Amino acid sequence: MSFERVFSGAKWEEHVGYCRALRAGERIFVTGTAAVNPDGSVPAPHDGYQQARRCFEIMREALQGVGADFEHVTRTRMFVTDIDRWEEYGRAHREVFGEHPPTTTMVEVRRLIHPDMLIEIEADAVAPE
Repeated sequence: MSFERVFSGAKWEEHVGYCRALRAGERIFVTGTAAVNPDGSVPAPHDGYQQARRCFEIMREALQGVGADFEHVTRTRMFVTDIDRWEEYGRAHREVFGEHPPTTTMVEVRRLIHPDMLIEIEADAVAPE
């Protein structure tokens, strides 16, 4: 089985030692992805919807880097710092997946790696090689 890795260039990838996405045969794993701009800043510090949309933009790039897209995603996990804002995150999730909804989990966590981050999302996918 071959392994293919994609990196986004986020400072934490090198510092912690992980890749944005890993393809192992038909299975694809996208690491926890938080909303980060190319310059490392956190976009929309008080907007859960916009942060979720940014997470999905980064994830789409990673998926496409290994020959997949959102229609191949089978499961997402959303880690949020305020579960009361579930509708903001859920709206972005629904818009992204449309006719191909995956299974999902949303759980509240105490905090993420940066105090302005409201959500981190990870995904699993299956796509033909």
